[in-house]
Amino acid sequence: MPWNQNYVALRGSLLLTALVVAIPIFFLFWALAVKRMKGHVAGVLTLILTIAISVLVYRMPLSAALSASVLGMVTGLFPIGWIILTAVFLFNLTVESGQFEVIKGSISSLSPDRRIQALLIAFSFSAFMEGVAGQGAPVAVAAAMLIGLGFPALPAAVICLVANTPPVPFGPVGVPTIMMSTVTGIPATTMARAVGLDMAFMALIIPFFMVVVMVGFKRAKEVLPAALVAGLSYAAASFVVSTYFGPELPAITASVVSLVCLVLFIRVWQPKTVWTFEGDQAAGQAAGTKHSAGQVFKAWSPFLILMVVMGIWGTPFFKNYAEKTHHWFLAVPKWPGLDGVVFKAAPIVAKPTAYAASYKWQWLTAPGTAMFISALISMGVLGISPATGGGVFLKTFKQLRFALITLSSVIGLGFLANYSGMSFTLGLAFAVLTGMAFPVFSPVIGLLGVFLTGSVTSSAALFGKLQQVTATHLGFNPVLTTSANLFGGVMGKLISPQSIAVACAAVGLVGRETDIFRKTLKSSMILLGIVVIVVLLQAFAIPWILPTAPVVS
Repeated sequence: MPWNQNYVALRGSLLLTALVVAIPIFFLFWALAVKRMKGHVAGVLTLILTIAISVLVYRMPLSAALSASVLGMVTGLFPIGWIILTAVFLFNLTVESGQFEVIKGSISSLSPDRRIQALLIAFSFSAFMEGVAGQGAPVAVAAAMLIGLGFPALPAAVICLVANTPPVPFGPVGVPTIMMSTVTGIPATTMARAVGLDMAFMALIIPFFMVVVMVGFKRAKEVLPAALVAGLSYAAASFVVSTYFGPELPAITASVVSLVCLVLFIRVWQPKTVWTFEGDQAAGQAAGTKHSAGQVFKAWSPFLILMVVMGIWGTPFFKNYAEKTHHWFLAVPKWPGLDGVVFKAAPIVAKPTAYAASYKWQWLTAPGTAMFISALISMGVLGISPATGGGVFLKTFKQLRFALITLSSVIGLGFLANYSGMSFTLGLAFAVLTGMAFPVFSPVIGLLGVFLTGSVTSSAALFGKLQQVTATHLGFNPVLTTSANLFGGVMGKLISPQSIAVACAAVGLVGRETDIFRKTLKSSMILLGIVVIVVLLQAFAIPWILPTAPVVS
């Protein structure tokens, strides 16, 4: 039986309805920030609560609410979860083979200056880790590497959190940006162009900002040339790849370009004075074992293979061959229990319009499949047997199983919010309450989403549709606010309890999370202020700089 969305279900009041249906968001905040529940437990409980509110407040049929939740959960696992699983699998193969030690050694002995080491590892190499693995690996691995080089624990954790910002919307393999596209219907290539512009700007700032956080402005100026090389090379590569090739490879490609350019630069330039920490004895010593060019090439080969395979996967010829010629995809054109059941209503649409529900997983051309094939090829190059590789894959699944439950439940919540009308109610309420000032709040909402969930991907799933609906009803380009959700969300990574917990575990500061939070809070607020200024410029001064997308219908 058809069911019409009703955005003012409680006493005909938009604001009252918005306040009540926002209870799941408040609950998620309480569960994660106050009660400190496990992410997967909080995610599942919040989804159950959202189902109850959808049925009791909106009078949504229970079967439709459950169907929307399942559609979201399936979408969360395939393709999004598949990308994360295969990305971490590829990384774990390099660790299992021992080649990751060669990778670390190849970049850790290039300069005795602690500022240069921080640029190499906390910025460029951490960005590479974000592009191929994500899931806390960039901060954990980079911070552990800095500790191994002799960095004090607290500075190592703080600068890694600050530095790991430009690649986040594109790691692992573009998942957060792809998620925003999935939730809003805005093409992934359009989102990639907008987010790539924002992140290119941020990449120009972060290397020098990170060094200022580490040593102060006066000492940071001494390595300004190196910071500019790291940031400019990353920004240029990221902008080009995100503009012309989509969201999967900007972080990987740009980080490699940044590493190579910075390495070449410091071979011909070094700061006039070598800066070390007070009482630092290790900086002048060899920071790592020397490796031959062949050893270094072999160690990096899995990620070079990945770039080649991803490049092939992104070509129109391959996509057409797989999908149009052979129809190698899984599709459910009419999702049972949902398609043809839910109808959007005014003022979202002029007249009741069916809210289509379908599922399509292009399994062969999916980025996760490209990652998996790259991993299989890498097993041969690294000399890993099928039995060992299978064991690594199983270990990777066990490592990520709770993260996958969290991901699927949060995306199920996001889909249910869309089909129940919750996203539209909240979006309309924001339009009324904030008016033309909404661009100020848009990145703040993204930051709060990441603070809550620890994930830019989850923040996109929770608030992407809200950002799109609000922008549309205020006359803004929805690409402005959806990209701002990702842009602001990145700054939430600095203060997210999950990110800080990872950093503390990596450097042996478990129990001192508050110390790191105090250090990163100021940086997060400064960077958020810069983000708000950029978003305001994009909204009112230079709106032509962003691509456009179809309005909500």
